[in-house]
Amino acid sequence: MDSGINREHMDTAVRPADDLFGYVNGGWIANTEIPSDRGRYGSFDMLREAAESNVKQLIEEAAAASPDPKSATGKVGALYASFMDTDRLAALGAAPLTADLELIKSVASPSDVVRTSAILQRHGIGGLAHMWVTADASSPEDYVAYLHQGGIGLPDEAYYFDDEHAEVREAYKKFVAKLLELAAPALEQAGLDLGENSVGRVYALQERIAKSHRDRVASRDAVKSFNKVSASELADLTPGWDWEAWAEGLGAPDGAFAHVVARQPEALTAIAHEVTNTPVADWQAFFVVDLLESAAPYLSDDFVEINFDFNGRTLSGTPEIRARWKRGVGLVEGHLGEAAGEMYVARHYPDEARERMQELVTNVLEAFRRRITDMEWMGLETRERALEKLDAFRPKIGHPPTFRDYSDLAVEADDLWGNVKRGNAFENARDLAKIGGDIDRDEWLMTPQTVNAYYHPMLNEIVFPAAILQPPFFNVDADDAVNYGGIGAVIAHEIGHGFDDQGSRYAGDGSLTDWWTEADRSAFDERAQKLIAQFSELSPREVPGSKVNGGLTVGENIGDLCGLEMSLSAYLLAAGEEAPQIDGLTGVQRFFMGYAAVWQGKARVEEAKRLLSVDPHAPADLRGNTVRNVDAFHEAFETAPGDGLWVEPADRVRIF
Repeated sequence: MDSGINREHMDTAVRPADDLFGYVNGGWIANTEIPSDRGRYGSFDMLREAAESNVKQLIEEAAAASPDPKSATGKVGALYASFMDTDRLAALGAAPLTADLELIKSVASPSDVVRTSAILQRHGIGGLAHMWVTADASSPEDYVAYLHQGGIGLPDEAYYFDDEHAEVREAYKKFVAKLLELAAPALEQAGLDLGENSVGRVYALQERIAKSHRDRVASRDAVKSFNKVSASELADLTPGWDWEAWAEGLGAPDGAFAHVVARQPEALTAIAHEVTNTPVADWQAFFVVDLLESAAPYLSDDFVEINFDFNGRTLSGTPEIRARWKRGVGLVEGHLGEAAGEMYVARHYPDEARERMQELVTNVLEAFRRRITDMEWMGLETRERALEKLDAFRPKIGHPPTFRDYSDLAVEADDLWGNVKRGNAFENARDLAKIGGDIDRDEWLMTPQTVNAYYHPMLNEIVFPAAILQPPFFNVDADDAVNYGGIGAVIAHEIGHGFDDQGSRYAGDGSLTDWWTEADRSAFDERAQKLIAQFSELSPREVPGSKVNGGLTVGENIGDLCGLEMSLSAYLLAAGEEAPQIDGLTGVQRFFMGYAAVWQGKARVEEAKRLLSVDPHAPADLRGNTVRNVDAFHEAFETAPGDGLWVEPADRVRIF
C-alpha cells in the first residue's frame, strides 16, 4: 500500500524533530512559486482551483446549452455571461451607477442618511451596521438579527491607527481619490457635487467611526458580544438613528427588528452620533466612496485596475489580477452558489465519499467521548454536560438535502451591476424572511464546491462540503493514517470549536449558557492562556520579526490542537492492532506527516503581514507545527531537548 505521503514535496535535509512542516513541505515550498494572481498559495488553494475549473466547465456548458433563462441553470449561464461581456462594460463605464448616485444626491436629513445607507446595504454596498440572521443564542429555536460594527473602508480598525499601517493609510486615500476622479463624469451627470477635500472628509468620518470599534480579539468574546435589546432599547442606545427608516431601506418585514443582538453597542452609539452631527454633504461623499469601492470590480477595466491596485497589490502584495473567468466563477458562486453546487455534486461527488466520511466522523466523535469521560481536570458535573453536548452534535456531509430555490431572483445577461445588486437584495430578503419562522436545520452556510468546513455554535452542527473531500485531506483509497491526519483532523478541529474558548460557552441546545463549574472553567482558561502565550512568541517564516496575535488566534489554535489529539485517538481506535510500517514509516508517523501536508502553503510578505492583523487562524507553518504540544509526536520522532519543536513536557498545552 502507498503511504499517501508525497516524497517529492519533502525536504529530508530538515529534521522532523526541528520542523515537521518544513520536513514534509520544504521541497514543495522551494520549488513552487506563488501564482502571480495570489497573495498566498497552498493545499487549500490548489483544491479551490480544481473546484473552480470544474465549476467553470459546468457554467460554460450551461451557457452553451441555452436553457430556459428562468431556470437556475439558465440564470447561472446569464450571470456568468454578464460578467464576461467586457465590450459592453467598456462602453458603459460608470453609467450603471446612475440610479445609485441619484439616490445619494437625494440625501437631505439624518433619516435620509440612515435610509440610504440601508438601501445601499441591501444591494451589497457598505453598511453602517452589518446585519445577518441566525439562531438566537438566548433562544436557539428562534431566529434573530445580529448587528455588527461597520462604516469603515480599511480591513480593520487597527489600520487607521497603528504605525505599521501608515503606508497603507496613505495608499487608501490615493485609491479613493482615483476612484472619485474616474467617476467624475458620472457624478457630474447626476448633478452630485461632493465639495472640496472630499477624500479627507470621508477618511476623517471613517476614522471617527473606527475609534469606536472593538478590536478583533474583543469582538470574539461570545458573551460580551451577545447584547440582545428590544427596539425601544436599541433606540435609547442610538439617539438620532431612525431605525424605522433603516428597516424600510433594508426592506425588512414588520416586526423583524423587534429584538436584535447589538454585538458592539458602543460602535452603534458612535455611528448614531455621526448620523446627527456630521454634515449631510460628508455623508453623501461617504456613500459615493462606498458605492465606488463596491461597484469597481463590476465596471469597466479602468475601475477594475484601480480597485485591484489597492486591494490586491497594496494590501496583499499580489502582482496580477486573477483571470477574468475565475472572477466570473466567483461571482456565480456568490450569487447562485447552490445552483452551481447542484451541478457540481451531480458530477464530482461519489456516494462512497459520504459513506467513508460518516465512518470517520463516528470514530472521531467516539474519541472525543472517551477523552471527555476520562478528563482528569474536569469535574463530573461539567463532564456530563460536555457529553450531552457531544451527543447533540449534528454532522452534515457533502451537500444539503435540497438545493436553494432561485426562482425569485432576476438575472439578465446584459446587466452585470443590476445582477449584483439584485443578487445581494435576494439574499438580504431571504435572510430577513427567516425571522418568525422555524429554524431551517437543513440550511448550509457553504456551497458544496467550497473547500472548507465550519462549526455553527447555535445549531451545534459540523459541516463538511463535498469539495474538501479530496487529497491531501481525504482519499477513499488511501491509508487510514493519512486520512485521519488530514480530514480526520479537520473533523476533530470543527468538533473542537464546540469546546474552544468561545464555543464552550454554548450548551448542546445551542444556547449561550454557562454549563461549567467555576473550578472547571478556571482550569480550562488556564490551559487556553498557556496556548495564547505560546503562540504570541511565534512568528511565521515569511515575516520572522512579526509575532502572532495569540488572543486573536486562540480559538482556531484550540481547534487545531483538539483536531490533532482527537483524530490521532480516532485513528488508533480504527487501526486496532498496531498499524504496519509503510515506506519505512510507522502509522503514527504517517498520521503526523499527513497532518503537516494539509497546511502546505506559503504567502507573500505583504499578505503575511495583513493576515497577522485580521486572520483568526495562525500562519500555515505554525499550524502544521502545532504537533509541538502532542506527546505522541515527540515519541514518534524521538525529539530531545534542543530540537526545534521540543517543548518541555510540563509546558506542552493539552486542552482535551
